[in-house]
Amino acid sequence: MIFYKTDLNNYLKELDEVNFSHPLIKEIVSELFNEEQTELEKVKTAFEFVRDNISHSWDIQSTKVTCKASEVLQYKEGICYAKSNLLAALLRSQGIPTGFC
Repeated sequence: MIFYKTDLNNYLKELDEVNFSHPLIKEIVSELFNEEQTELEKVKTAFEFVRDNISHSWDIQSTKVTCKASEVLQYKEGICYAKSNLLAALLRSQGIPTGFC
């Protein structure tokens, strides 16, 4: 893997699309994660949550367009890119550096 930026703090930043301080994101974070989980367990939990609880817009033939992590969570749908924003928000909220490729 080649990092676009070598400083891992770049992969922890909150962005407009990766808005992990949003109340909806904070709420789900408190449900999914606890202090006793390892980093790997948190990654698995976040991935499985997005995979199993967020529909792909094309699969459900939705016309709604989501992008921000909070929108994806609110409407429980998004295209691959939008779903990855939610996954990144969940992981970054836990201090796990997350990028896109």
